[in-house]
Amino acid sequence: MAEKEVILTLEGLAKLEKDLEYLKTVCRRQVAERIKQALEFGDISENSEYDDAKREQAFIEGKILKLEKRLRNAKIIDADEKNTGMVSVGSKVKVRDLEDGEESQFVIVGSAEADPMANKISNESPVGKALLGQKVGDVVEVKVPAGVVKYEIIAIE
Repeated sequence: MAEKEVILTLEGLAKLEKDLEYLKTVCRRQVAERIKQALEFGDISENSEYDDAKREQAFIEGKILKLEKRLRNAKIIDADEKNTGMVSVGSKVKVRDLEDGEESQFVIVGSAEADPMANKISNESPVGKALLGQKVGDVVEVKVPAGVVKYEIIAIE
């Protein structure tokens, strides 16, 4: 099975690389120190500090492998090369909810960068999928758990 392509902006790529470097340097060193200290307590068969440190080490190594895989499969979206007339990954989209008139702004990103609290929505989310390929003035309908939301696209950056 082919590995899934990970769509990233340049900002998202930099963040993943920074996170990976931190895990490889700081976190690995910290957990190695914890293991060393736990071994100094003697018998590891009943040493909970050692067991905890080894579990943490396995967790960190798993995160490192996951980040390396994402970076290996990364497809970088260059904001300067986008067609600004249509919504695409990397676009900043301003929409108006046609029911209550409330305006929202979203940045469409790959799933690896999605952060709904920062209004970064995945291109694979229901709203992200509905907005992709649309233009200013278009109205999209999005099925959400509460029903259907209609958004009018009022700006694309």
